Amino acid sequence: MTLEEKIGQMNQISSYGNIEDMGVLIKRGEIGSILNEVDPVRVNALQRVAVEESRLGIPLLIARDVIHGFKTIFPIPLGQAASFNPGIAEEGARISAIEASAAGIRWTFAPMIDIARDPRWGRVAEGCGEDPYLTSVMGVATVRGYQGESLSDPTSIAACPKHFVGYGAAEGGRDYNSTFIPERQLRNVYLPPFEAAAKAGAATYMTSFNDNDGVPSTGNKFILQDVLRGEWGFDGFVVTDWASATEMIAHGFVADAKEAALKSVNAGVDMEMVSYSFVNYLPELIKEGKVKESAINEAVRNILRIKFRLGLFDHPYVRETTEDIFYAEAHLEAAKRAAVESAILLKNEGILPLKESVCTVAVVGPLADAPHEQLGTWIFDGDKNYTQTPLAAIRQLYGDRVEVIYEPGLSYSRDKSTEGISRAVAAAARADVVLAFVGEEAILSGEAHSLADLHLQGAQSQLIEAVAATGKPVVTVVMAGRPLTIGRQVELSAAVLYAFHPGTMGGPALADLIFGKEVPSGKTPITFPKMVGQIPVYYAHHNTGRPASRTETLIDDIPVEAGQTSLGNTSFYLDAGFDPLYPFGYGLSYTTFRYDNIRLSDSELKKNDILTVECDITNTGEYEGTEVVQLYVQDKVGSVTRPVKELKRFTRVNLKPGETRTVVFDLPVEELAFWNIDMVRTVEPGDFGLWVATHSQSGDEFSFKVMD
Repeated sequence: MTLEEKIGQMNQISSYGNIEDMGVLIKRGEIGSILNEVDPVRVNALQRVAVEESRLGIPLLIARDVIHGFKTIFPIPLGQAASFNPGIAEEGARISAIEASAAGIRWTFAPMIDIARDPRWGRVAEGCGEDPYLTSVMGVATVRGYQGESLSDPTSIAACPKHFVGYGAAEGGRDYNSTFIPERQLRNVYLPPFEAAAKAGAATYMTSFNDNDGVPSTGNKFILQDVLRGEWGFDGFVVTDWASATEMIAHGFVADAKEAALKSVNAGVDMEMVSYSFVNYLPELIKEGKVKESAINEAVRNILRIKFRLGLFDHPYVRETTEDIFYAEAHLEAAKRAAVESAILLKNEGILPLKESVCTVAVVGPLADAPHEQLGTWIFDGDKNYTQTPLAAIRQLYGDRVEVIYEPGLSYSRDKSTEGISRAVAAAARADVVLAFVGEEAILSGEAHSLADLHLQGAQSQLIEAVAATGKPVVTVVMAGRPLTIGRQVELSAAVLYAFHPGTMGGPALADLIFGKEVPSGKTPITFPKMVGQIPVYYAHHNTGRPASRTETLIDDIPVEAGQTSLGNTSFYLDAGFDPLYPFGYGLSYTTFRYDNIRLSDSELKKNDILTVECDITNTGEYEGTEVVQLYVQDKVGSVTRPVKELKRFTRVNLKPGETRTVVFDLPVEELAFWNIDMVRTVEPGDFGLWVATHSQSGDEFSFKVMD
């Protein structure tokens, strides 16, 4: 290969114009990958130039953001994480790969496995929430779904875990912002999901936009070479995020595009997305001896290795008809199942599921019949005409049982006009129950869609207050890309279902949940704050020297002209207290579950032992249901302070009324390791607490000891 052909493999462009314009560059070997081309006819035409007309015949790698569905749209990843079911993530990614590969796409920029503990950050919707273990499990499942049993399968697409690394900790929840994560926290919290994805065989990685402690990820040799390749043995290739190489100029980390190319390649980046600094400046930098040609050779090897593994050299072209693949019946059914398992029942005063005695339902709210909005963020290729909304599903599936009165009250989530609320109130007055569908439009979450406040937008709060004032029970269903501060709406509602953005089949899934054909089983994958001022609030925090007792004096209980007292000397807010609105792992069911006879295989273990934990789970209610059983551990004393709890295992258990089943968790002691005061990953001997519980703030504590 000539130097120019090598650098061409490192160049990714976004599809544009006509085939002939791009074909000139492809024929010269100046393009290695194209993103945002979804027409299989055009894909084949571009590929034909690369394979049949360029000197070397190296096929192109066609890429696209396929985040939670290509045509058939699944719940947003944060919603899928609420299922605590890796099978949902794997099946969704597999179907996404089947549909996307039919259009010629063989590479997706997913999964996003950034740990995110600030719901103001719009991209929280794209990830799995706040917990490293849950994110690791769901991320690995997604990688397996995209890549299938073999990358060479024509229906497989290369996964790209992103954003490497720390992007989810953007200061203030403001997208693209700086992060300040020390190495120990980076290794204990933010790197584990990426390491798990590497061990699962992820083909590519993407650098993140943020700088951490002053070093942008695209120019960070420590994470790209020392950790990713040196420690984890990754042999795929690394791509920049969109123009993140040249954005290091704005960071103030490089002076110009030439220096951006220099620092990116020397840090370990293999392919540049759309900003052209590699093509424009690497030949000059090599002549000057500032970049070694051996670094270019290694980058190209990494890229070609993935192209070979994808089978592109043997099968570069795709079938040009897709009618039998997009929105297949099996795909829609899987999307519905994902939406059912992603929904979280936050409150229920016995109103759900709706009983036979309910004759008339008033359907209100701007999200009741919003086919585009329920698809959620990062949907480039989903067609809203295939969306099945709650209103349509209720009418179709249950219209023979109940009379449906539809008065949205508001036109869209940000609608501040209250003119339509009176009609919604009139509908509520005529009904037995009100179903209020509220939340966020899709555009309000995702990249560059950060919010400083998390309340319901527009006049949605007034709508719920008005229909609740009729005295009719209100079932509030929230569709959103993040946790919202809905404490007041919860108080006014007889029941609350949180569905995030549930995708194409969200309507039938919610209708079946509301009317009892399905039973909710989702759990919160991220802590729900009472108010924005609590953020960051997450379950796996460290204790202060004065931890909250939850019996502190709150602001309304302080006497007027009280003396300047400390009110308990603990770490909490006078106005919000200590606890969130809903903790991590929380979610109700239509039935109830009892945890009994928790037992540990041993009270003292060595570092190479396996701790077996057993618990009897009984369905004590009237409905068949699924419980997500969660295992938490606390390292009581360490060389550095440790989180108050860490999720280590979970499983879904389906039980009939009265049925009891024994859940067994096997936990290798080596999984209690952390990066200690000497920056060594090790299991430190000492006392540990353990909980088997329904959420992160529940359950009785048990104990065991790890011996030296």
